[in-house]
Amino acid sequence: MSVQKKVVVGISGGVDSAVSACLLVEQGYAVTGLNIRVLDAPDESPSLRPSPLVISDHPDFQIPVLSLNLSRKFRDEVIGYFHEDYLGGRTPNPCMVCNKKIKWFGLFEGLRLLDADFVATGHFAATSFSEGRYRLYKGADPEKDQSYFLWMLSQGDLARTLFPLGELTKPEVRALARSFGVRAAEKRESQEICFVPQDDYCGYLASAIPGLAERVADGDIVDESGRVIGKHRGYPFYTIGQRRGLGVSAKEPLYVTALDTEQNRIEVGKKSSLECSSLVASGINLIGMERPNIPIEAYGKIRYRDRETPCTLEPFGENSATVSFSTPKSAVAKGQAAVFYRDREVLGGGFITQVMQESHQ
Repeated sequence: MSVQKKVVVGISGGVDSAVSACLLVEQGYAVTGLNIRVLDAPDESPSLRPSPLVISDHPDFQIPVLSLNLSRKFRDEVIGYFHEDYLGGRTPNPCMVCNKKIKWFGLFEGLRLLDADFVATGHFAATSFSEGRYRLYKGADPEKDQSYFLWMLSQGDLARTLFPLGELTKPEVRALARSFGVRAAEKRESQEICFVPQDDYCGYLASAIPGLAERVADGDIVDESGRVIGKHRGYPFYTIGQRRGLGVSAKEPLYVTALDTEQNRIEVGKKSSLECSSLVASGINLIGMERPNIPIEAYGKIRYRDRETPCTLEPFGENSATVSFSTPKSAVAKGQAAVFYRDREVLGGGFITQVMQESHQ
């Protein structure tokens, strides 16, 4: 008789993770839910504890849920990173970093403590194993695909990760939730950063970093010739491509095109000045291939909702590459991730560290 495989499923309280857990029960796994806590009082020695979360009211899906408090690690490695990137003139992606450093870290802690075989999440993504490597793929639902946020996962991560929703659409997931008696079946999704109230990152930064607003106030707004045309409230409160809230008038719309952290200055220009055909990405993680010694062709995107564009990666150094796009991208921001695809497969990604703007005479 075969031994029942054990899976630790990340339970967020939403519908996707709950349905993932129920699907795995249907598939014959022994399932334990794990709710990772990140906004509680820090725990000096995090350990697994019973959670009050209930996944389903159906008698066939009475899945035990434990909690793990990683609030201290989250504060240091996600919130700290968020602050540092904005102060460095970059645009952070905290949910992406949280996936690797908090969610998968916590799930593998649960796997170790429970002597489980796999971890699983409710992400819309998929994996396979071929030619000696684990591979990551987009979810089947193009509107819900979350593979962009998972490029940091390693071979070791993917070897023991299950994505039960990879071939499903969101309407199918909601229908399954109702049939499984999932309490969160009709719960609306949140698109906000969990530690930023009302998604107001400017207000959050001003309150979270004492004295920041006063320290960076009254910097210069300059045009592309360097002429001062106004004042701003502080460079951390602006993002590349921003148009609203600049407080300057011009004959045509102006957009933030550059942030000067040393001079506390922001540069503005025409929309065409936001175009970029090449960038440098660092910290590159290639999932489905070894590091190539020659340029490789792929499709790339520079933000979650960006359209994939043909591109060429030219590796250099240990884990960097120059990325050239066949058609220019707009409003490319340092700190965001460039992620690369071939069809449904995620080749990998890296953080944007340098942007080469187009020349507009």
